[in-house]
Amino acid sequence: MGFTTADMPPVDPERFEQMPVMDRMRVLALHWADYGFGGPKQMHVLYLVKTVAFIAGGWLVVGLTTPGLGLFDLGGWWGELIVYQKLMVWIVLWEITGHAASWGPLSFKFGPFTGGWKYWTRVGTLRCPPYGDRIPGTGGAARTAFDVALYVALVVLLAIALVLPGRQSEAAYSEAGLIASWPLIAYFAGLVVMAFRDKVVFLASRPEQYALCLLAFATLASHVDMVLVAKIAMVTIWLGAGVSKFGHHLTFVVQAMMSNTPWLTSRRFKRTLYRDVDGEDLMPTRMAFTWAHVGGTVVELVLPLVLLFSTNGTITWLAIAGMMAFHLFIYSTYPLAVPLEWNIFFIFVTPFLFGGFMAGDGYGLGDFSSPWLLVAALVGFLTGPILGNLKPEWVSFLISMRQYAGNWASATMAFRMNGAEDKLDTGLVKGMRIQREQLAALYGYDVAEIFLQKCVAFRSMHSHGRAQLSLMQRHLDRLENYRLREGEVVCTVLLGWQFGDGHLFDERTIAAVQERCHFEPGEWVTTFTESQPIHRTQVQYKVIDAALGVVERGWYDVRDAVSEQPWIPNGPIRHTITWQRPGYRPAGDLSGEERVAT
Repeated sequence: MGFTTADMPPVDPERFEQMPVMDRMRVLALHWADYGFGGPKQMHVLYLVKTVAFIAGGWLVVGLTTPGLGLFDLGGWWGELIVYQKLMVWIVLWEITGHAASWGPLSFKFGPFTGGWKYWTRVGTLRCPPYGDRIPGTGGAARTAFDVALYVALVVLLAIALVLPGRQSEAAYSEAGLIASWPLIAYFAGLVVMAFRDKVVFLASRPEQYALCLLAFATLASHVDMVLVAKIAMVTIWLGAGVSKFGHHLTFVVQAMMSNTPWLTSRRFKRTLYRDVDGEDLMPTRMAFTWAHVGGTVVELVLPLVLLFSTNGTITWLAIAGMMAFHLFIYSTYPLAVPLEWNIFFIFVTPFLFGGFMAGDGYGLGDFSSPWLLVAALVGFLTGPILGNLKPEWVSFLISMRQYAGNWASATMAFRMNGAEDKLDTGLVKGMRIQREQLAALYGYDVAEIFLQKCVAFRSMHSHGRAQLSLMQRHLDRLENYRLREGEVVCTVLLGWQFGDGHLFDERTIAAVQERCHFEPGEWVTTFTESQPIHRTQVQYKVIDAALGVVERGWYDVRDAVSEQPWIPNGPIRHTITWQRPGYRPAGDLSGEERVAT
């Protein structure tokens, strides 16, 4: 991989689409094992510059808008809760405008780099009400002037909370004071309304991380209670992520993520994560398991509990150092969807919160002013993860705290090679063209197609991608008649934001696109898999034809998926059909004469 040049797989770009689809997946998955996505390293430098801007901006905005804090007296910031409060508002501003996660080329935005606010301030773009028309006043898939006004109001309220000086109240304990209450209360109320109008903006604000903390900052009468709510928030985020890593999925995530790490250039080391790359066996090794479950699961389950309960300063600081190193490592891998600012925020606030307000210094769980506040905080932060792991179809994987667990709702999409994909550029109000056009402007169409299908190969390196390709083989007349796309890649063009949540591009979003783009039957087919419930090995799937809606539902056993190679050389994974649209027959099940007639 060069600084300005991509690392290409060993295939002639002009002949790439002449290869059988599953041969392409094999070549691309094997290349990913050694080189990751293979993009030029200048992309990563771009994110480094953005990170510097994020850090410098946070320092300036806190130092310049908070009387009692000196801009250059950083030692005086230690122990001032308003620093943590304002930095939280700062990162929420970055998130809700689309400048943090899901930004830039590693989120498949090659021009422009930003979706976010460019979509959410524009009347007519798509929105995703979570309950459709079932709740009065929330139905419809088109963004209205009300939605735009609500979004702008949320951004303005956050900006006001950020620049107002600290307030002196019953909870304040220093000259700097605490963050102003009324903008945060108004923001929380507006966010609740947004949750019913458009779950995309709601999730982009990262409510599972910050919303309840901001409400606590605005309403609690004791800064000790505020600190403890913030501690519980961080610990449940870590523990939720740790618990979600149980099962079959994480090892595959770590393989793909470490192969894609820009500073990790040793092919010899990367190959220790795979059983035999030269022998075309990408099954994970014991080394991959160790990195995943010792370096990941154990760290996220043990160290947060130490931080929450330890009253020993040395032990606490060792745990702090461990969690800071953990987030620095995640940052350095440049994971897809690139939640870099989130990791930087956690690197800073871990020592600030757990070192500056130690449990042994009056900031332990027993120091809540009322035990009912402890109960309320636990209910608030644990309900989403518990429900989401038991009934994943009901809850976003973000609210469920399954970040980077490999257990997500996801989809692979197939567009017939008759120009079907181009319809997305003619029938929708949006802020960017499809990625094929974005990449073609940089590298040409042949290279663009390789990179886009490499995203599909990346998905097939995880269990759900293998199931999706298996279903494609039944529901398409011939794979080579279609261009395959990873669902997140398409979603970021449709909605302006994505973070790996397949619920954002399920049959409801597809139906909204169909109303505007008018695909014919068989022109756009999606194979969608749900997250695996924590207590079952069965994973639900559905197949969606844009023109017909959901045409099939069923399930497969995750153990069958994880035992196959990414290109499923032994044929489609076994799956059980539980429902099929009356009169529908998968194209792959038809005879040759029937396919021609269809």
